[in-house]
Amino acid sequence: MTTICETADEAVAGVRDGDTVLIGGFGMAGMPVQLIDALLRQGASDLTVVSNNAGNGDTGLAALLAAGRVRKMVCSFPRQTDSWVFDGLYRAGEIELEVVPQGNLAERMRAAGAGIGAFYCPTGVGTPLAEGKETREIDGRTYVLEYPIRGDVALVGAHRADRMGNLVYRKTARNFGPVMATAAASTVVQVSEVVETGDLDPEAVVTPSIFVDKVVAV
Repeated sequence: MTTICETADEAVAGVRDGDTVLIGGFGMAGMPVQLIDALLRQGASDLTVVSNNAGNGDTGLAALLAAGRVRKMVCSFPRQTDSWVFDGLYRAGEIELEVVPQGNLAERMRAAGAGIGAFYCPTGVGTPLAEGKETREIDGRTYVLEYPIRGDVALVGAHRADRMGNLVYRKTARNFGPVMATAAASTVVQVSEVVETGDLDPEAVVTPSIFVDKVVAV
């Protein structure tokens, strides 16, 4: 059953040291900034963070990195013009990095939510990203075996939720939210508004409440 939390601090209270945290967002679009700020206050450390990129500027995920709370980043785009926090940490040897092609990143989390043990994908064949991984030729094409990415916690930004925890998203802010919600043992969601059950059009619901544990309106 989904819990409607009064504050973001209450919502992230269960995150533990050493957890793998899936953080939604494509750049700042859909990034659950208030939940990340609450996680900073909460104090969990030695985290593995899975996200599309490694933070922007000095806020949100970048602030979590700057505080030294992240041991490892798993992402598609670790370096951008405004990713100076991660860049400095990586050059200093203070953070680990696993680069995953964007489609693989989404599919590995989707596989976790769907109960798929592993899958073969052509992306990365013949590059350093495939080193040490099992490969197989299927119909004359080489594929790499990829394994699911599971999270202890997912922090997701959605647009609206009802009191059951059903979610709708706003345009591109949807990005990784739906697959992350299915791939984590516990999913925490920030929304702009919580409405009464029945007020959301069922046909517009993207993430059903069965995948949502906590919701907070920010």
